[in-house]
Amino acid sequence: MPIQCRVLEGVAEIVIDLPPMNALKVKDWFYLAEQITELGRNPKTRALILTAAGRGFNAGVDIKEMQTTPGFRALLNANRSCYAAFKAVYECEVPVVAAVHKYCLGGGMGLVGNADIIIAGAGTEFGLPEVDRGALGATTHLARLVPPHKLRAMVYTATTVTAEELQNYGSVYQVVPEDELMGAAWELAREIAEKSPKVIRAAKQCLNGIDPVDVNRSYRFEQGFTFELNLDGVTDEAYQAFTEGHLGEGGEDDG
Repeated sequence: MPIQCRVLEGVAEIVIDLPPMNALKVKDWFYLAEQITELGRNPKTRALILTAAGRGFNAGVDIKEMQTTPGFRALLNANRSCYAAFKAVYECEVPVVAAVHKYCLGGGMGLVGNADIIIAGAGTEFGLPEVDRGALGATTHLARLVPPHKLRAMVYTATTVTAEELQNYGSVYQVVPEDELMGAAWELAREIAEKSPKVIRAAKQCLNGIDPVDVNRSYRFEQGFTFELNLDGVTDEAYQAFTEGHLGEGGEDDG
């Protein structure tokens, strides 16, 4: 299974493991959403760690799947499944700690940007390659991590930002050597798990309630522009150029 789950001492852990780049298929995004929601609703769960195995955290959707699915069904399914997964992270009834290594791109930004706390391995890069893929999306989530003008520069140029810079902005809680990443994530999750579960769940609801931006509605607005670009043929051209330059690998997302 590309998504593995376990619960230990009140802490749920979800591991994404889909080589080579953790670029998820539509069914995987939906399954991830289901698992996050189910684990969050479990009264025995007090905190949740979202992490990944392999070369990096997440590279978005599987572009090959997008290219081989006829018509606009691929885009519709990708939009819906990414929306479901990002929403599940945000609305998870317990705090979500994202433990991120190496890279977090495209759809990965939707997961991490909606998490409650981010811990990253040293040198981890975060970014949205969407403009280079003829698409838009997850800017809502990147906007939670960087200042407004940095956000615009990153979107227009498709450049990345390091975990260390995000820590300076206060959006990444902790940067640690990669071999210490999971230890740090579990230490923090256990600290949360020791608190009153009723208070922690109430705190999660409270914090979501006072957010200045409705992330679910904002992301759906973004998705409309990706659909327009796809109808205009821009996305197909960009995907073709990307796959020709990355034969044999999964691709970053348009989510």
